[in-house]
This record gives sequence, structure tokens and C-alpha cells, in this order.
Amino acid sequence: MARRDYDKDKETLKTFLMEFCTQDISGNKHFKYSNQLTKIAHREQVAMWIQLDDVYEFNEEIAEAIRANTRRYSNLLSDLVFEILPTFKQRDVIAKDALDVYIEHRLMMENRMRQPNENRDARNKFPPELMRRYEIYFQEMNAIKSLPIREIKAKDIGTLVTVRGIVTRCTEVKPMISVATYTCDQCGAETYQPINSLSFMPTIMCPSEDCKVNKSGGRLYLQTRGSKFAKFQEVKIQEHSDQVPVGHIPRTLTVFCRGEVTRQALPGDHVTITGIFLPLIKQGYNQLRGGLLSETYLEAHKIELMNQIDNDRANNPLTPEELATLTQDDFYSKLAVSLAPEIYGHLDIKKALLLLLVGGVDKRPDGMKIRGNINICLMGDPGVAKSQLLGYISRLAPRSQYTTGRGSSGVGLTASIMKDPMTGEMMLEGGALVLADQGVCCIDEFDKMADEDRTAIHEVMEQQTISIAKAGIMTTLNARVSILAAANPAYGRYNPKRTIEQNIQLPAALLSRFDLLWLMQDKADRDNDLKLAKHITYVHQHSKQPPTETEALDMSVMRKYITMCKLKDPAIPEALTDFIVEAYVELRREARNSRDCTFTSARNLLGILRLSTALARLRLSNIVEKEDVSEAIRLMEMSKDSLKHTMEAKGYRPPNVHDKIFALISELAGEKKTVLVSDALEKCASKGYNPDQVDACIEEYEELNVWQNDSCIKVIRVMEMSKDSLKHTMEAKGYRPPNVHDKIFALISELAGEKKTVLVSDALEKCASKGYTLEKYEEFNFWQVNHTRTKLTFI
Repeated sequence: MARRDYDKDKETLKTFLMEFCTQDISGNKHFKYSNQLTKIAHREQVAMWIQLDDVYEFNEEIAEAIRANTRRYSNLLSDLVFEILPTFKQRDVIAKDALDVYIEHRLMMENRMRQPNENRDARNKFPPELMRRYEIYFQEMNAIKSLPIREIKAKDIGTLVTVRGIVTRCTEVKPMISVATYTCDQCGAETYQPINSLSFMPTIMCPSEDCKVNKSGGRLYLQTRGSKFAKFQEVKIQEHSDQVPVGHIPRTLTVFCRGEVTRQALPGDHVTITGIFLPLIKQGYNQLRGGLLSETYLEAHKIELMNQIDNDRANNPLTPEELATLTQDDFYSKLAVSLAPEIYGHLDIKKALLLLLVGGVDKRPDGMKIRGNINICLMGDPGVAKSQLLGYISRLAPRSQYTTGRGSSGVGLTASIMKDPMTGEMMLEGGALVLADQGVCCIDEFDKMADEDRTAIHEVMEQQTISIAKAGIMTTLNARVSILAAANPAYGRYNPKRTIEQNIQLPAALLSRFDLLWLMQDKADRDNDLKLAKHITYVHQHSKQPPTETEALDMSVMRKYITMCKLKDPAIPEALTDFIVEAYVELRREARNSRDCTFTSARNLLGILRLSTALARLRLSNIVEKEDVSEAIRLMEMSKDSLKHTMEAKGYRPPNVHDKIFALISELAGEKKTVLVSDALEKCASKGYNPDQVDACIEEYEELNVWQNDSCIKVIRVMEMSKDSLKHTMEAKGYRPPNVHDKIFALISELAGEKKTVLVSDALEKCASKGYTLEKYEEFNFWQVNHTRTKLTFI
């Protein structure tokens, strides 16, 4: 490659700055760079932005040279502007800060005291870095696409690159010394030391001619007011989750921001950064320890905030055909079906998740904030595709974070305190909820999260902020995020014989913050099981959903439409006030009269309003209609019904006082199978039961032979009983000794074991060895015998 003539390039760039112009509609010429230079000369502007598209239009070769060797051309342009800047000065400029006054006085003194033909030491001259009060930045060509962090390689060292990622950490903006000014204690001469790295060795001995001739050995002292400082901030960015290959961890990149580029991004922002990719030069022992390896960083020239979908929305808006398809009569159901189409059923849940993506409208009456984000909890049995739904929502949402309960701590979700490796000071690093600001945070295995970690998200779910008071840092971070949580019931599967509180075992303060709580049960139903099996096998074979009447929409189309919906700001008309109030009062009345249901509070009313505004947004309307409110109430009723209908199982009676006391004592006994009566009384008293009720319960279950009460040492011992015999015993009004059929049933249950299936011939042989015959329990629907009466299966 031929050596470039930089003097020629300098003249070319000078012509470019002086003559480049654009024309407006009227034909008037606009000299954009000359105008910038005029403002810089009058101290009205600090940063000078040079767009490479303009340079490319002026001279293609020099534009490519700037991209390939950006640092060299940045210094070259700085020198060029320093030379031509006085020609753009049209009036005297008033000093704006102490450094201006300092430079003005030093120039006056130098002109007075300087002798003709005197040669000054280079270090005693004013360095250009001290005199420049401007900064040069390049802006990448529009045709150049941003790269993932993983694609930045060694070949890009020294070039101008554009990367995209999510900001994970920002340090405070601090002054960094760029020119150090020293004063000699003997001769009074001033010495200047330009600094281009993160560390430097201060000059100690005076290099002036007076000190050298007199051999006085003057020592230099740093003058803070005469030195020049620049704003400095370190930013860490991490690659997006969709750019990370399977089995790899996300990569990070350090970005150094100086001057006017600082304070452009916060943790959680999705950014596109243009800058120079450079190696980090270390000195002293750190360089020795590093050996041949070198760390790299990006010297930022431009930081642009963006969402993952901003480019799609700007460059590829919805076509009229797509918009016509989305605004058909049944578009609401069509959009819901298009959510995770490979997952069978769960239409109402998908509708709720669609509203979560769209979100409601934030309200700020008199400074108080009422959130518009919708929170949903999916509670259900294993294998009902909860995690798959969360994964799909995480991929579809413009901004999202996916985490699990056991793999997350309180500080991992909110914010952690770390020591800054550069300054040694304590600093904040945002967690998953901060990084998902204005997006969705999906938390899987929500029930596995520790209680102290789970309480960290209480404030986020309602106030949408995270308050921090740690290590001397007191601040409030934004966490305007929708929470989508998935959890298993307390005992793995939902047990309809237990109360909702016993099954869910999440605090009421947390449950009330969820706008919708869905129970997804895996129930045995022949027709539904057949459809589900056919659906799964088709998806497994063809890697796509089975053909349906309505074709599922593409993910990019849905993402664009959801972004369009979020631009709307619907309001609720006064005519609907009475309807909404009556609906809420009816919900409260039903909750008051029902024997066992989730807690209904004023948050449910706000939930109805949020769902209603989300439905209006989905219609691209600015007014909420009665149908929107009715659909919001229907979704809330369906979520409550998913919990209610489990209680109405055949042959089930609501638990009485003794059943609840028995459950408390069993939980207290745990695996030890033994509990002190005093502990049982104390536990039951904390739940509002008096000692007489507890004594009556102990006596009743002792008669049923469920436990033994040792009156001498006041200990209850829980007896080992099979589930079925305990079920029969508890449902009996009074205890009766087991009859012949009960004993046969116990024998066959023992023979079946965990397989739940036994050959009839084996059962007959087993019972015959004990002197019994079997015929009765098939009528009670405890087991089924196939039509050839050769196999017996427990239900």
C-alpha cells in the first residue's frame, strides 16, 4: 500500500471545510462546516461533527482513508481547525472560564518578556492541546450497518467502527487531565505536559534554560488552575441476547467517552456507538504482567439511543396490505393466536400476554404516578408450556430480560454495588429489571426464588422504581417494566383438595400486584389430549404449527404493529365511569361471598383500567369503548375462574376448621412426624384458632388413628398411612373398621405401586393367597379394567 501524502490530504480537507455546502428547497446555499467553525471561534459551540457522507460526496478516497486511520485524521483535522479558526473570528470573545483568563494573561506576558530570536524549549511553549477549546468527532456513513460486539476483530484496530449493544454500567463523569501545567520553584518558568493516556508520570525537574545554566535544580509543582481537564466517563456495553451463539456467554466492550459524548446513555439503554477501536496501553508493572496481550476499548465519537425495533420501524413501516390484514374484524383473536403458534390452546392467556406487550397508559395525577404496565403471573402444573410462552414473549418484546428464580438474587434483579476498577470508588451496576426498563422482564421458576430476593421486586411492580441506599449511594433508578412470572404450585402440581393459599404460597402483597393470575392445569380429557398429541407430533415432525383457518402473523410484523399501538394514548370517557364502578363493586361482592378466592382490592380496579386502555391501543384508538372494558373484566373473571372451578371437584367438601388445623400441624411436623402440643397450640393461635378447637381436632384425628397423642410428654406422633385410606377415613363421618373390600383394595394398591397398573391375574392370585375375591371398586371409579378384563389401571 502506497504511503499517503498527509499534507495533500490536509489541503483537501481545508477546501472541504471552507467550501462544502448544501442547498435547500429555495436554492440557498448552506455552508454547514463554515457555520460550525464560526460558532466554535465565538465559543458558541464545542463539538464539531464531521459527517463522512459529506466527505464521501466531496472525495471518496479521503473518506475511506479517514475510516481506515481515524485517529491520525482526527489529529490532522484538529491542527487544521486550529490554523484556520482565527479567520472565522468576527468579534472579540469574552472569557468564559478561568482557563481562558489564564491563557490570555500568559500570552500577554510572553509577548512582553520574550527577547527577539529567543529559542524556547518545546515543553515551555503553549501546547496546542491547551489552546484548543473544541473537539472533533466523526459520524459514520448511513450506509454502514452497525456490527455486533462479537464481529469486532483485530483487523479493526485503529479504524472507525459502529457497534450496537445494551449498556450495563456507567461510571460517574469525572475530570480527566489532558494538559498538566507545572511551575518551577526557582526560576518561575512554566512547563506543560500533554497527556494522552489514562496514567502519566509527573515531571519533577525544571527543563528551562535558567535552571540549566544556573544549575539550581528547580522542582516543578502542578498548577491545577493552569491545567486543562476534560470530562471523562467509562461505559460498558454488552451484546444483545439474540446475537449470542448457543452455548456462549455475552461479550462486553469498554467504551471511553470524553467531552461532549459523556452523559449520553444510562444502564439499560440500547445504543449504537460509533468510535475508534484501540488497544489499551498499560505502563509499568501492569504492562509487564500483561505480556504480549493487550486489552481493547472504543473511543466514542457518537452515541445514539435506540430500541431493537427502531431501525425496523424507521426503515420498514407496515405496508397497507399488512395494515389491512391486521385491522380486520377478528384481528384481536388473530394476533393472540399468532403469539407462540406452536403452543396448543391457551387462547385467553395469549390474549392477556398480547395486552402485556402493548401495555396501558401511565398516569401522573398531581405528581403521583399510576403505572400503565401490566403484570401477569402464570401458575400451573409442569409441562403446560409456561416457560415456552415466557421465552417467546422475551424474543418478541422490543426490550426484554429473561431470568429464573433460583438463578437470580435480589441485587441481580435490582442493582448491585461494585468497586470501580479505575477510581476505586463504589458504583452502581443495573440488574435485570433496570436493563429491561420500558420493556418486559420474564422470571421463570418464580416460586423457587428466596423470599428476601422476591421482596426486592415489590417496589418495582407498583412504583416502577428501585430505591437504593447502599455504601453511601442514595438514588432512585427507573424500572418501568412489565413483570411476566411463571411458577409451579407449592407441591409441584396443583392439588384441588388444598386451598388456593396452600397451593400458591406466595404473599398476598405480591399476588395483589399481579393484574392477572392464571392457573394452567394439566387435566385428563380424552378429546383435548387427542388434539394436543396431534398438535405436538405435527410440530415435532414439521417444525411449524399445524395448518389452521387463520394463518399466524410473522414476528416482525407483530413487533411493528405493537410499536404502532404504543404510540396511542387512549383516554376513558366519563360515560363509562358508572359501568366500571358497578363492575368493580360486583367483583368485591362476589369476593366477599365466595368461600375461597384470590384477594380483590382497588388494584383490581386499576388492573381493569390498564387492560381497557391496552385494548383500545390494540384497536389504534384514542378512546376506550364499553367493549374494551367488558373484555378486560372478562379476562379478569376468566383468570379467577381458573382458580375457582378447581374447588368444585366431584365429591369435594369445603375444608372445615379441623381440616385447616390438621393441615397446620402436619406442616409443622414435617418429615420428623413429631410435634410438641405447645408448638401446635402456638402455631394455630397465630392463625386465629383457640385452644379448644385445637384440642377437639387432636382428639378427632386421634380417634381416626391419624396420629397418636402422648399425654405424658405432650407430643403428637403422625402415623404413616396410605393416601387413599387417609382419604376414605377423613371423608367418613365417623371411624369404621376396614371391611373385606378395603383390605383387598390395600393389597392391590400395594401390588400396583408407582406403575398404577396391575394384571388382573396377578391381583386375583395375590388376593386368593389372602383368601379374598375382588369385584367392587370398579363401580367407585377408583380403577378401570380393560374390556378383556386382563389389566387393571388406577385412575
